Amino acid sequence: MGRVSNKVAVVTGGANGIGAATCERLSDEGATVVVADVDVDSARDLAARLGNGALARAHDVTSESGWARLMAEILGTFGRLDVLVNNAGIAFVADVVDTTLEQFRRVNAVSSEGTFLGCKYAIPVMHRGGGGSIVNVSSIASHMGYSQFCAYSAAKGAVRSMTKSIAIACQMRQYQIRCNSIHPGSIETAMTRIAEGRAAVASPVPDGVLPIGASGAPRDVANLVLFLASDESRFITGAEYVIDNGSMICQEVPLPA
Repeated sequence: MGRVSNKVAVVTGGANGIGAATCERLSDEGATVVVADVDVDSARDLAARLGNGALARAHDVTSESGWARLMAEILGTFGRLDVLVNNAGIAFVADVVDTTLEQFRRVNAVSSEGTFLGCKYAIPVMHRGGGGSIVNVSSIASHMGYSQFCAYSAAKGAVRSMTKSIAIACQMRQYQIRCNSIHPGSIETAMTRIAEGRAAVASPVPDGVLPIGASGAPRDVANLVLFLASDESRFITGAEYVIDNGSMICQEVPLPA
């Protein structure tokens, strides 16, 4: 317990799925969490359950003025920001021919531009407080070819490469700020189910080693975020962590019984 005690963390897209699980894990380990989401009702419900001084804020990651206001409030309320998790994202299921320019821009505005703006406005606040950790949520779609996720793959690819640039920029400025990206595979969330065109699983994702082809649980990703947010990962920056149960390196599927 207490792996991120006394740290202040902002999690975008924090009201549901991976974001909510991340808020829960960070709070469980001592952090004061700001749940930032356009779904403010769900964010408020989660913050109330978390306790530990958690706050909910309506936040559109594509709004530059919104980021400026949020960081000003964080600085005024807490005097510091230790952890930023850029998790907000959306997806449209369409290949390059069927993706509209509006869809492409919207997906990239949320995942790519939202991550850029978050880092741009959080870094000065983190530096003022003595440093911190940024975790950018990308996807294995940034590594692999998925014909039906053209815009999403482009946006997550931008997050992947941007993370490395940000990590080096912080080092060159001699800021005590680390920046890493994580790359989940199929995780049992509402967004994943919609994107994959399937129903929810009949029971929660079980504990223990999962078989090939199984989806992970949001908490699996949240555990990795917790590690990168904590001082345990102080020697890690500019890294990318694939968390997909081996699906990216193994295309085999179990034979039918």
